Amino acid sequence: MLHSKTFVKKTRGGKVNKQVREHYLRDDIYCGAPICKLCDSSAARLSPSASTILVLDTNVVLNQIDLLENSAIDDVVMLSVVLDEVKNKNMGVYNRVRALCSNSLRRFFVFANEHHKDTFVKEMAKESKNDRNDRAIRVAAQWYQSHLGGAARVLLITNDKENKRKAIAEGISAETMQPSSEDVEMEEVEDLRPSKRKVIYTEHKPMSEITSGLHRGIYHQGKLRVNRYNPFEAYVGSESIGDEIIIYGRTNMNRAFDGDIVAVELLPQDQWHEEKSLSIADEEDEEEDVHLAPSSADDAPRTTNLVQGSAGDTNAVSSRPSGCVVGIIKRNWHSYCGSLEPMPMPAGSGGTAHALFVSKDRRIPKIRIHTRQLENLLDKRIIVAVDSWDRLSRYPSGHYVRTIGEIGDRDTESEVVLIENDINSRPFSSQVLACLPPLPWSVSSEDLANPIRQDLRDLRVFSVDPPGCKDIDDALHCTALPSGNFEVGVHIADVTNFVHPGSPLDDEASQRGTSVYLVERRIDMLPKPLTEDICSLRSDVERLAFSVIWEVTPEADIISTRFMKSVIKSCAALSYIEAQARMDDSRLMDPLTTDLRNMNVLAKKMRSRRIERGALTLASAEVKFQIDTETHDPLDVGMYQIREANQMVEEFMLAANVSVADKILKHFSLCSLLRRHPSPTREMLEPLLRTAAAVGLNLDVSSSKALAESLDRAVGDDPYFNKLIRILATRCMTQAVYFCSGDLSPPEYHHYGLAAPLYTHFTSPIRRYADVIVHRLLSASLGIYKLPSIFQDRPQLTSIADNLNYRHRNAQMASRASVELHTLIYFRKRPTDTEARVVKIRSNGFIVFVPKYGIEGPVYLTARSEKGGGEWFVDEQQQKIKKMDGSLSYSVLQTVRIHMEVVEPQPNRPKLQLTLT
Repeated sequence: MLHSKTFVKKTRGGKVNKQVREHYLRDDIYCGAPICKLCDSSAARLSPSASTILVLDTNVVLNQIDLLENSAIDDVVMLSVVLDEVKNKNMGVYNRVRALCSNSLRRFFVFANEHHKDTFVKEMAKESKNDRNDRAIRVAAQWYQSHLGGAARVLLITNDKENKRKAIAEGISAETMQPSSEDVEMEEVEDLRPSKRKVIYTEHKPMSEITSGLHRGIYHQGKLRVNRYNPFEAYVGSESIGDEIIIYGRTNMNRAFDGDIVAVELLPQDQWHEEKSLSIADEEDEEEDVHLAPSSADDAPRTTNLVQGSAGDTNAVSSRPSGCVVGIIKRNWHSYCGSLEPMPMPAGSGGTAHALFVSKDRRIPKIRIHTRQLENLLDKRIIVAVDSWDRLSRYPSGHYVRTIGEIGDRDTESEVVLIENDINSRPFSSQVLACLPPLPWSVSSEDLANPIRQDLRDLRVFSVDPPGCKDIDDALHCTALPSGNFEVGVHIADVTNFVHPGSPLDDEASQRGTSVYLVERRIDMLPKPLTEDICSLRSDVERLAFSVIWEVTPEADIISTRFMKSVIKSCAALSYIEAQARMDDSRLMDPLTTDLRNMNVLAKKMRSRRIERGALTLASAEVKFQIDTETHDPLDVGMYQIREANQMVEEFMLAANVSVADKILKHFSLCSLLRRHPSPTREMLEPLLRTAAAVGLNLDVSSSKALAESLDRAVGDDPYFNKLIRILATRCMTQAVYFCSGDLSPPEYHHYGLAAPLYTHFTSPIRRYADVIVHRLLSASLGIYKLPSIFQDRPQLTSIADNLNYRHRNAQMASRASVELHTLIYFRKRPTDTEARVVKIRSNGFIVFVPKYGIEGPVYLTARSEKGGGEWFVDEQQQKIKKMDGSLSYSVLQTVRIHMEVVEPQPNRPKLQLTLT
């Protein structure tokens, strides 16, 4: 049966086109229930003994995903209309739902209700999309009820009271997963009690008004990002005005969470804020103290003995656009980890108690929950999901999901890091493990005889990696040729020989996206037999590789490039320290050391040429922990040291990635997976320019080349000065992202940081799924394998790229959070005095960076933290904060002595406190 769907689509040029798509309806889609007498039971996923089958609506899936992941929940029908809605609203939840539906140990069945002739519903006039989808869910539930003929009870689970009412009226069994009516009444009574500071938020504008306002330029759309040092200060990056809009105070945030896509209205210009007037929120500041409109001087979080700069200072710098949230376009609510605010136990036991949940992430407001388990939860890290936030309530309302473990336990706190960043650390399923070849594995005679694969075992191949690296996915060789040139090869683990398109192993890798490196462990994208054995290019064993080989002149000019599947045998697996020691030891003249030195000479010339083109040499505050092998506690911490050996390997990996990008794009101009780095805007670079000007530097940011040359000139008497400037420059950059070549025009492919017109990721397929995709593209461009059919589906490729960006970002955040956790563990018993550098001035203090440990944090200049108190004001031009009497001042990049100590100003929220000594 054929049905036509008509919709309108806006083009990039602003035109609106009417499009018609054919929508096929079928009558042979199975219900998935083995007790059904009409459908093919071989397709059944539900339990043969199921007495109740659950049909879920979208809000239940979005808000109760943690509960659905509990093994007690089974025999669930997941409708395709629900999956589509979840995918559009929260990719993280969608991926978790797909994992549930593909898990053979769980009884979740996906029913394509949008393609079944009996369950598809047409849109009705004046019916919203949400109402249409709710109707589709009810129709599907009713069809199941009729189809199974009473063999099992079909129960619709919904969080929508109106949807439940309609379902019951239509003869469908329905229940909600919301708190009981008694609990809701208690909450409303509590919220509406008169108080000294009654917080009432502005009602959100309806979507129709938001859409109209965005079109007319009245409102501005963007993602809300809450300041990690001040939860009462947020920013919305707006393309429509080309600048970030400051949102100051909970009232102006208007119930928006970090990560929400919001509509913002600009405040009158006389209410705009300046960078200097923004402050660091103190841990003891109460949310109730921060809810006034920014027109009031009382808006800022409480600070002691502070005044702003003079009128002259204020006029010297233009104000930043400030605004307020008028509507939420897309919520970013998910599950949050934290603990309950300590409170006395209520009289009696067994009843429902009200409690405030405090997230570990300070950017998240407290959440009001109701629970009968208060006594058991007070000393636990728990997960809470948000259900709603009424405009008459100071706090959002949510519900308890599950307990993680004891507060302060390292395993519990590490689990919190994974959950908060949506990292899948579950063991690989039996279906995934079944895709692996049996162990022990070795290169076979068939592999060696395969005409697509070249035998390179006679080459002197070696790898250079961090100490203790087991997942070795790249190796190198460098051979002097009779012509005086060099043959240089980059050999990458041939992961796609074992990970086949569409297999459970491939699906799992695609969803995980990347390996995640925490301080004390690694969470693999692929199972360990592949990462540490079969694919790892270990020394003295034969392994399959994908090789890029160049002929290079002594001046590091590439004459020719070859790509091939190969068999290699590494002669040495060196650490960066070992490789550097070999190159530095003039007594060593063996062939391997000579190869290393030749490669290093070539790498330096390639690097120099790349920098001449405008590539940036930035710096990051990467931290290295020494971990006790038995207790897993940190023994030492310090900045990660970069050696010439690191830079040598990096240079040839960059060259391989550029060569592969050029090759695949020539063959597949519309479906290549590339990586771009957008140029930072002038506004993004403004903090760097302001800081540089304050210390007498004039940075040219007109191009990456100009900035690179300016950074090279930024030297002073202090040997750490230049690195600090480069770290600050790094923080002004945009994020590099994966994209499908067909989605953008060639000028947009540019990688700003590398000054490269084309770039991709090819060199780490063991730990990045992007590289797996690129390996398939390269194989197809060489005629080795046919390009998988998914490369014909541009929207699907775009979706994969989006997931890779999401996973890559989350992996970075999880790594940083793991560092912060182990920093707390390390300093808990080691109060320390050390040197720090001022990197950002605020109205009540400054942010410092501690070079020795790679740590950053706030230092307060208030009576609470500094003896004698006194009034301070900010000199924006000189980037200073100084006492009114002129007796003391602190300026950006200044060296200060600080004391570092772990304190707990709020229960269950330890932090590393930095104070001046």
